[in-house]
Amino acid sequence: MALSRLFLSKLSGANTTFINQQRIWCSLNFKAANDCGNFARTRLICTSSVYLLESKHRGHDHHAIRKYGSEPISFNPKRAVVVSKMSRFEFEKRRYTDHQKDHREVTEKKLRKVLAMRGSDYDRLMGIHEIHLRNLHMIVSTLEKYGIEVDIVQRQDYTTAQIQEADMIVSAGGDGTFLMAASKVLDDKPVLGVNTDTHRSEGYLCLPNKYSTLDGFDAAVKMITTGKFKWKWRQRIRATIECGIINMVPIDLHEEELSFPDHRDRHIYQQDTLINSYGDIDTGPRVLPVRALNEVFMGESLSSRASYYEISIDGGPMEKQKNSGITVCTGTGSTSWTYNINKLPPQSVQEIMRIIQKETGTDIPVSEEIVQNIAQEFNDRVIFDASEPSMVYTIRDPIINGIYQQIWLPRGYARRIIVRSRCFDACLVMDGGSSFIFNDGAIATLETKPEDALRTFELDT
Repeated sequence: MALSRLFLSKLSGANTTFINQQRIWCSLNFKAANDCGNFARTRLICTSSVYLLESKHRGHDHHAIRKYGSEPISFNPKRAVVVSKMSRFEFEKRRYTDHQKDHREVTEKKLRKVLAMRGSDYDRLMGIHEIHLRNLHMIVSTLEKYGIEVDIVQRQDYTTAQIQEADMIVSAGGDGTFLMAASKVLDDKPVLGVNTDTHRSEGYLCLPNKYSTLDGFDAAVKMITTGKFKWKWRQRIRATIECGIINMVPIDLHEEELSFPDHRDRHIYQQDTLINSYGDIDTGPRVLPVRALNEVFMGESLSSRASYYEISIDGGPMEKQKNSGITVCTGTGSTSWTYNINKLPPQSVQEIMRIIQKETGTDIPVSEEIVQNIAQEFNDRVIFDASEPSMVYTIRDPIINGIYQQIWLPRGYARRIIVRSRCFDACLVMDGGSSFIFNDGAIATLETKPEDALRTFELDT
């Protein structure tokens, strides 16, 4: 209790259905996959814009897919680590404080001036920060009311040792805070997300917004401590790297924003440091120390530079690719970046339907309602359940020319993906925050493992 009060005081002092379906991608020629001797890939093949409408239930035991059930739950947490988000106000203070030679906090006058020059409002940011602090205090007080000891940390102080000593992890912030808090949990320690600003953050991974109020969160903790909830297991992606120079301590891109406003060369700098500090570099398989709950991105650090790599899907042959990088997501991440990469806007649907009218001579109705319904139907098929032990990959902006032909599988489902980098200054980034060097010669194997699934809470059942 003393630690949590001290932390809050310090912060305030800063200017006071599991879905029983398997969605699979469509091909107009399944025989082509069978001819390659890999029947498993027939369910992965896709055309550029068509999804297979059929689905089927896949049976798995509780180790293959961990899902909640109706059995009574006995969960009596005694200690919780509350991971607090860094508000924009705190970020700006740290950003400019770190640039002071004497490392003293930036003055209010100077911060007001700097923010005004950038078109930001000091008082507005401060007000949003105070909303977060009030809700953080509410979370801590409620947990302590139910006899749960609380330690509060921010991302820069969040360690695996704290995770091991706690019975549960509580993220206080939005989805970004939840992803960061979950990334370091490598066992079945449960993670609970609470949205501390429901007007400015969707909080998709957090409890429903009704639990973000004082009475709501009190009811949530009561349900948890009396076992009136269900476990929700969210599959995550494990990355194993070999044959390359890899930083086993990830570059924290959020921290880099504070210290290096332009950190495009941080991977090269760290790679050179690793080469100079090692005698014989270990190129054996190494499992990266974080798990991806949303997605993994692999590609050049400089977004304007094309990424070159080779990829194998579920044991298939290596295929050369040149594009804007590749994303690989879980069911949880299928509603996020991957959804927005793959979604089809109504404008495109309308144009395609008019082309069909012209080419076939058929009188297809192209009303606004029909166009909207088709676009929504198509986009909904990008989403799959968080408990599914599958991944969806998306090859971004594939380059097609005389050297690089039409991509056979620009996107699809997979259980195991192998990527060999041929890039110059590339990175493998997990959940947009933890970055690893991924340059020429490095090989990454992405897969889901039952033991990597993240245990979360589901109250509305």
